[in-house]
Amino acid sequence: MTLNTHQTLDITVENRVATVTLNRAEGANALDMKMGRELLEVALRCEADPGVRAVVVTGAGKHFCFGGDLRGMADKGDAVGGYLNELTTHIHSAITAFTRMRAPVIAAVNGTAAGGGVGLVCMADLAIAGRGSKFSLAYTGVGLAPDCSTSFLLPRIVGRRRALELLLTNRTLSADEALDWGLVNQVVEDAEVLTQAHALAARFAAGPTDSYAAVKRLIEASDPGLEGQMAREGRAIAAQAMHSNGVEGVRAFLEKRKAKY
Repeated sequence: MTLNTHQTLDITVENRVATVTLNRAEGANALDMKMGRELLEVALRCEADPGVRAVVVTGAGKHFCFGGDLRGMADKGDAVGGYLNELTTHIHSAITAFTRMRAPVIAAVNGTAAGGGVGLVCMADLAIAGRGSKFSLAYTGVGLAPDCSTSFLLPRIVGRRRALELLLTNRTLSADEALDWGLVNQVVEDAEVLTQAHALAARFAAGPTDSYAAVKRLIEASDPGLEGQMAREGRAIAAQAMHSNGVEGVRAFLEKRKAKY
């Protein structure tokens, strides 16, 4: 059953599995204000619906999600700080809802996950990646700071030192490297990503949802600082976007040249 009334993403629910598809394929599913608002709406819908017992998050087209829409940021000029404060409020609230909901959440990663797109992978309980997938944090490459839970969840998934390597050097991980580092749980052929994700989701949908929810609550309670850290992330990326480093980094990326800091 299709429940789509959105412009930037699609949601369907079949056999108690909700599939959320980021759908700005022409822009590599980059996160803009409209998508941020709609992602929050969909997350809250999935969280509140007792008929949703598993969730799959994926991207339309060639890529999972390129992170924030840098062109949209650049267009805001001096107002970029306020824009990013609002955008991260929506996206971070969506991440909280996906992370806290009873239903297991599976990321089905196709193509590239960059910046905040890696944050969407991290928020999922499990992640399945196509063999051609790539993962890059990219923030410092454009003079920005991390958001979308990456400074909180990523170190807890791959370890502090590896998280710092990814965040400071902008190293790109292949799918096999992401599997080795623990960023994803399984690597399959690109054409099989959604099939495998839906098979796993169907298993969860037929299972003991309250038991899964209890497991998630206990894991979350062992380290309860996600929301506070995402609030700090929102303030940091907004401040960095207004700093000369952020302005030059984003401009250089869009102009396809090396940044001059």
